[in-house]
Amino acid sequence: MIEVQRVQTGVRMEAALLKVLKGLAEYKNLGLGDLLEGICLHAFEGKAPFSRETIGQIERLKQIYGLTLTATDSHRLVDPGRGLPAKAGTRAAARPRRRQRP
Repeated sequence: MIEVQRVQTGVRMEAALLKVLKGLAEYKNLGLGDLLEGICLHAFEGKAPFSRETIGQIERLKQIYGLTLTATDSHRLVDPGRGLPAKAGTRAAARPRRRQRP
């Protein structure tokens, strides 16, 4: 076991994607945070985080929750009424713009 310090975070995510992740976490008997940690740690090393069996379960969950997004879509997602996505790594990407006072 490796002891780590965890922090609570409020992350915004596409609704159907979140449902699939929660369903997968339940299927794997994991907490959502534990699942996301595992996915990220695998991705950071260029490793696939899922077995063929798990990918099959993910496909079933995507159908159940109507998730049609793909990796190609990841840089084109916008919230209605928010306009174009901010360029990654900029201050605008980190927080929404405030209206200037007249």
